[in-house]
Amino acid sequence: MSELSITTTQNVNINFNTASVGERILAYLIDFVIFIAYYIIMYGVLNAGDWYKGDDRAVDAAINGLISLPVLFYALTLESLLEGQTVGKKVLKIKVIKIDGYQSGFIDYVLRWIFRIIEVTPPLSFIGLVIMIVSNKTQRLGDMAAGTAVIDLKNKITIDHTILKELKNDYVPTYPLVIRLSDNDMRIIKETYETAVKSADFDVINKLEYKIEAVTGIKSVSKSPMAFIDTIIKDYNYYTQKM
Repeated sequence: MSELSITTTQNVNINFNTASVGERILAYLIDFVIFIAYYIIMYGVLNAGDWYKGDDRAVDAAINGLISLPVLFYALTLESLLEGQTVGKKVLKIKVIKIDGYQSGFIDYVLRWIFRIIEVTPPLSFIGLVIMIVSNKTQRLGDMAAGTAVIDLKNKITIDHTILKELKNDYVPTYPLVIRLSDNDMRIIKETYETAVKSADFDVINKLEYKIEAVTGIKSVSKSPMAFIDTIIKDYNYYTQKM
């Protein structure tokens, strides 16, 4: 397992552990078991209904092609819908992200999927495995093409490295539109803010306030940019903890 260091556009360093080759293989095997179970069920239903007779090659090929479509598009569909995870990845708690720290997009998943079709075909599958083993980010060819990596979500981190912030029981939020932000947005905001405060970089704090207002539509009513950002972090924690 290697470490993936990402520098955000706000010059904040975020460190992730990349998923090991063993974890990625095991995640694929879990997905493969799902494929096998799917085929057993589908052909069982067809045989039970006497729809699959095996005496017309054209019809048989069409049926086999239709049955195989969900398997063919499995990784692309689930990674797109589940933000970088298949069932196997969810079980292993690993996830696809961009190596610049942002959430992968549909085009990224398409590129990974195209190369997956190539990589699972012997003997190219062996070459793909070797490339993943020697890659310092445990990337397969599809990851390299899409600029992605698979990270381990089981990292042991403390509250200081998360978006969490302790709140008093009687805390009253100020900015309800803060829920337009994602966990990833809030993590970047919190880390950027704390770094800027430690270095007394008020220019960054002012720019961060402006960016938050532009993205969320919030207009600050706080007495200062620092008070605004601190309130934004607290409000986000308040609303997400109540959901």
